[in-house]
Amino acid sequence: MTATDPVANLQTLIRCPSVTPAEGGALSALDAMLSPLGFKVDKVKATEAGTLDVENLYARLGDAGPHLMFAGHTDVVPPGDEASWTHPPFAAEIAGGELFGRGAVDMKGGIACFVAAVARHIEKHGNPKGSISFLITGDEEGPSINGTIKLLQWAAARGERWDACLVGEPTNPDALGDMIKIGRRGSLSGKITVHGIQGHAAYPHLADNPVRGMLQLTSALMDPPFDNGTENFQPSNLEVTTVDVGNPATNVIPAKATASFNIRFNDTWTAETLRAEILRRLDAAAADGALRSGREAVRYDLVWADRPSHVFLTRNNALIASLSSAVEGITGKAPKLSTTGGTSDARFIKDYCPVVEFGLVGQTMHMIDERVAVSDLETLTQIYETFIARWFENAGA
Repeated sequence: MTATDPVANLQTLIRCPSVTPAEGGALSALDAMLSPLGFKVDKVKATEAGTLDVENLYARLGDAGPHLMFAGHTDVVPPGDEASWTHPPFAAEIAGGELFGRGAVDMKGGIACFVAAVARHIEKHGNPKGSISFLITGDEEGPSINGTIKLLQWAAARGERWDACLVGEPTNPDALGDMIKIGRRGSLSGKITVHGIQGHAAYPHLADNPVRGMLQLTSALMDPPFDNGTENFQPSNLEVTTVDVGNPATNVIPAKATASFNIRFNDTWTAETLRAEILRRLDAAAADGALRSGREAVRYDLVWADRPSHVFLTRNNALIASLSSAVEGITGKAPKLSTTGGTSDARFIKDYCPVVEFGLVGQTMHMIDERVAVSDLETLTQIYETFIARWFENAGA
């Protein structure tokens, strides 16, 4: 195997069954690719009480600035029913011009291509006039407690500093060249419990139905809209994701009702101002007697989920221009600069350096028969190789 071949790199990685939090041999395989290129490789085990240990990898080539980081994850989601796959999920078989396997798109494919791009750059030009590092976690698809956030802290404590980062997540909706992610919306979740009084459905005056109160509260969270969007972000959107009373009987008014919600929010808000707005809405709705005439205010509790994701937007021209021009130069398409989609580990990296995301087409990620076009692996490698050269030029190397 030569590290300049993204297909061989990806096949090696896919054949490592690294379902979160198992390392599965994937980080060792990556070490075997990077060490011969001159990278100093460290494996870092992260631990926290109540969670499973996770192995991570940090590798650096060079000891001077400017310093470009590539970030990603080798852990994958479970394959599901393996019998439903056209080709075994960890066999990395090629058929019809496509490479099948769990992680092909999300996101071992991006890692394989960046390794190949770095290897080609070194082969043609020698080591970059600066430093390149790989920050690779085994805990992105899981709780993300023992992954990127702790690996960043470990590296920063050793004196590591970065000038820019590229995350290789699958960002393109339909074809390579469609989209670069230059930011992400924030994410905030909570769980509401409405307290009522259990009773017979035929005697509602002797009970207090928490469902009525819950309807008032959840309606207030969903309407009116939180905002109309901003220049770079979609409107903030809240979804009620679960509602439950734990009541199998149709003639019993339940004692309590619970509901969970998640809001993806734009740069109109911070997590703190959004919490305040949600509490304001809930308190106003609790006092509304529309569905509970003559009753006291709805009695409710609200518990916030730990670790909200904060909204961010990258404005680093050298980074964005280097990547955009590389994408357009190879594909002929001017990529859209977007902040759509869910969260990623870029939410942690943005506290250390400017970060953007660009990777493969994401249509089959997490699906049965996850797969990538072999031709896309070569195209992405060429994009990354061009980006590396242009970023070091634009960063003043």
